[in-house]
Amino acid sequence: MQNLEGKKAPAFNLEGSDGKKHSLEDYKGKTVVLYFYPKDNTPGCAKEACGFRDLSPKLKKLGAVVLGVSKDSIESHKKFAGNYKLPFTLLTNPKAEVMKKFGAFGKKMMYGKEVEGTIRSTVVIGPKGEVIKHWPAVKKAETHPEEVLQFLKSL
Repeated sequence: MQNLEGKKAPAFNLEGSDGKKHSLEDYKGKTVVLYFYPKDNTPGCAKEACGFRDLSPKLKKLGAVVLGVSKDSIESHKKFAGNYKLPFTLLTNPKAEVMKKFGAFGKKMMYGKEVEGTIRSTVVIGPKGEVIKHWPAVKKAETHPEEVLQFLKSL
């Protein structure tokens, strides 16, 4: 699995749960936490989203914008965001083309079988559009948001 650190972040333009299109260009000059997750309203994904939600004030204070990405529909995203009161936008990528550019979709092991699917991963994109941190495979969804916060604090 390739690590994107130090490389220019791939461009994206995806529909968000807020009804707007979001592109990397929109966030020039900001630090973006772009996290990829398998499925709305599943236990691991809910824990991860709630972690980012709970740390949201601290992340904002550090100037970071959080965006979640999955293949789920906008309707699904709206429900998920509503159920857990998520204060950030969820982006939909039904064909996974953007996820593939970030190494967040491909072969992975699930219950001992190799399957193709979403790889839980996160990139932190710096104000100039480069990837300053990449977690190519997040192992613990519930503790990962804290890891991201610690990394941002270290900048």
